[in-house]
Amino acid sequence: MRKWLEKKFALTPQGAKDTMKAILASFLVSLSAYAPACLLLLVIDDFVMGNHRPSYFYVILSAATALVILVLMFIEYDSMYNTTYRESANLRMEIANRLNRLPLSYFSKHDTSDVTQTIMSDVEAIEHAMSHSISKFVAFLFSFPIIAIMLIGYNWKLGLTVILPILLGYSLVLLSKKVQIRTSKKYFLQLRKNSESFQEAIENAQEIRSFGLGRTLRRKLDAQMDESEKLHLRSEITSAVPLLSSNIVMQLSLALVILLGMNMLIKGEISVLVLTAYIVAALKVKESVDSISENVAELYHLDARIRRISDIRNNPVQEGRDEEIKDYSISLRDVTFSYSSDSPVLKGVTFDAKQGQVTALVGVSGCGKTSILRLISRLYDYDEGSITVGGKDIKEISTDSLFKNVSIVFQDVMLFNTSVMENIRLGRRDATDDEVIEAARLGGCHDFISRLPEGYNTKIGENGATLSGGERQRISIARAFLKDAPVIILDEIAAALDVENEKKIQDSLNRLMEGRTVIIISHRLKSVEHVDSIVVINDGRVEASGSHRELLKTSPTYGRLVENALLTENFTY
Repeated sequence: MRKWLEKKFALTPQGAKDTMKAILASFLVSLSAYAPACLLLLVIDDFVMGNHRPSYFYVILSAATALVILVLMFIEYDSMYNTTYRESANLRMEIANRLNRLPLSYFSKHDTSDVTQTIMSDVEAIEHAMSHSISKFVAFLFSFPIIAIMLIGYNWKLGLTVILPILLGYSLVLLSKKVQIRTSKKYFLQLRKNSESFQEAIENAQEIRSFGLGRTLRRKLDAQMDESEKLHLRSEITSAVPLLSSNIVMQLSLALVILLGMNMLIKGEISVLVLTAYIVAALKVKESVDSISENVAELYHLDARIRRISDIRNNPVQEGRDEEIKDYSISLRDVTFSYSSDSPVLKGVTFDAKQGQVTALVGVSGCGKTSILRLISRLYDYDEGSITVGGKDIKEISTDSLFKNVSIVFQDVMLFNTSVMENIRLGRRDATDDEVIEAARLGGCHDFISRLPEGYNTKIGENGATLSGGERQRISIARAFLKDAPVIILDEIAAALDVENEKKIQDSLNRLMEGRTVIIISHRLKSVEHVDSIVVINDGRVEASGSHRELLKTSPTYGRLVENALLTENFTY
């Protein structure tokens, strides 16, 4: 049953175990709910039927009943609510840890707001269902047959009169399952779409204003909100109609029991006590089923959310063993890769990047250079071929073992809304302040940091919003200096730098590169003319590799790149 709960409601193993305890507690509470009714029947038996008992009997029995119900309700509360909050924390941490092990390709196919909503909103919905619905619903599935057997076993006519309308009414809720799930899923997806649109609007506020798209965007968002309201109303109706119909049908239970019971009482087939017992039973059973029907409706609304969490769980993670890497030469052999199944970006790429040498990747935009860097750093996993570091396939090396030996500076820099000091310290978390400052000097950013209001303690806004593109780039480079890894990957790092700072960083990089494996992408071909090896990428393939002089003779693509670079340098406005 634990495995079923894990799969059905996207719970962690501990959460499923705790839910089983909550189910047992709810089961006992649901049975104990009939104890006061039984006590009432004893009183009726005493005063109406004349079976007198001592007064202390009722006092002791009432006190014992109240105590048992109180203890069971306390246990149920603890198992349903307190453990629920622990499970919501555990579930969020499990999802976060899972996301940490997923390849970057997962995030390129899923919107950030969607992933955020899964961690926050979807888990919150499961949390509410755990504390209000799941345990009560499953407990009802066990307790209701017991009550039904007892009622039918004692008097099958009255028992069926109680049970059949209840079953018929509950069946209406079950029969509407597909419709409720379908409409709630549409509403769920529309909410996700709304969230993505609002996030996009916030992130692109500058572009929206500069191009005068504010009014157009508002119309789009208004239309989406109107659509979500319609879907919400439709979702509520598809839940309310079955519940209302079910409630009407189940009302027949009490009426039929009274009619049949009075007829049987007149004929002398049952006593007043038995009739009263079945009337009370009809009321209690209907009360239980009413609350369970609402719980079932909530569980139907969970379906789309559970699927999102299951999608994260079922997505293949990047496996690998912890390895001690000693040789940092990198080899690519017949590497094929695509972001989607239709169009491969890389088609049989083969080249070597040797330790102690600088290897430059050149080619026109979109030829696959950055994709190669992403594969080498294992932000994505290649489809076919092999990539090895020191003779070991990177797919067999854990990402932790690989990442600690690689410093990456990509063209698109991501910074956090914290101090400059902490942003640079991401390169090595245990670095001292002096080491961070030294890395900043090497990265060419000490001067502009010193001019900030609070120096290294200045907060730089979300993704470094208060900094220029070049300043953000230099902080990213400082991170790489601080990490001091044996493999350095540089993706067009000079794109946002002015000439003066580029010269400073080039001098620093030349010191950093000694004895390391360096792979670099640069559109400024002048800066890579003297590297150890240049690999020309053309349409996802290696066209040629060698030195600057060799490629001028053997590679038409490289010749055109050099020619275009000279034309660009001589261009005037």
